Amino acid sequence: MTYSEAVIKGVFLGLFMAISVGPTLFAIIRYSIHHSYRAGLVFVLGVSISDILYVTLANIATQWMTFLEDHQKTVGYVGGALFLIMGLNGLLKKYKPKKPNRDQKSVKISRGAYFQIWLSGFLMNTLNPGVVLTWVGAVALIAGPTVEASHKVVLFSVCLGLVLGIDFLKVFLADKIRHKLNLRKILYINRISAACILILGLILLIKTYFDLGLSH
Repeated sequence: MTYSEAVIKGVFLGLFMAISVGPTLFAIIRYSIHHSYRAGLVFVLGVSISDILYVTLANIATQWMTFLEDHQKTVGYVGGALFLIMGLNGLLKKYKPKKPNRDQKSVKISRGAYFQIWLSGFLMNTLNPGVVLTWVGAVALIAGPTVEASHKVVLFSVCLGLVLGIDFLKVFLADKIRHKLNLRKILYINRISAACILILGLILLIKTYFDLGLSH
C-alpha cells in the first residue's frame, strides 16, 4: 500500500462511517438545537475519542478487540439498554422548551453539564457493538499485518479526521436552523430524537437476543 492509496482508503472509510445513520446522529441534532453548537461539539468530541480508542485497540491490541467481538452480545445488551433508557427519559421527561436566542453567548452550560454531554457521546459510541465490528472489520480488511505502520497512521488519521469534520458540519447545520424553530417544533424534534434513540435501542436488543447480527 502506498501513501496515496492509504489516503484514498481513509477517505472512503471515513465517508462510510460519517454517513452511517445511528443513534449519535439524532443526539447531535438534539444537543445542537437545544443547547447551542458548543454542546453539539462536546458530544461529537466524546464520540471521536471513542472511535480513536477503538482504532488504537484494533491495531495494537488484537486480543482485546477479539474479546469484545466474542462478547458482542453483552455489549449489545448494555448498549441497547443504555439507548432504551435515554429514549424513555427523553419521551417521559417533562420538558419545557425555551425559545432559542440568537445570541450564542447567552447560552450558559456548567462544566459538569459539558462533561455529562461528552460522556454521553463517548458511552453511546463505545457501547454500540456495531462500532466494534466496523472498526475490527476495517482493520482486518484494509489494514492487515502486511500494511506498514506509517500507512496505517495515514489511513486512519484521514478517516477519523474526515468523520470528525463531517460531524462538526452536522453540528453547525443543526445550529443554523436552530433560530428558525418555534417552541412547538423544538419540542417535536426532542420527542422525535428520543423516539428514534428508543427504537434503535429496541432494535439492538432484539437483534442481540435473536442473534440476528449487529451492524453499525
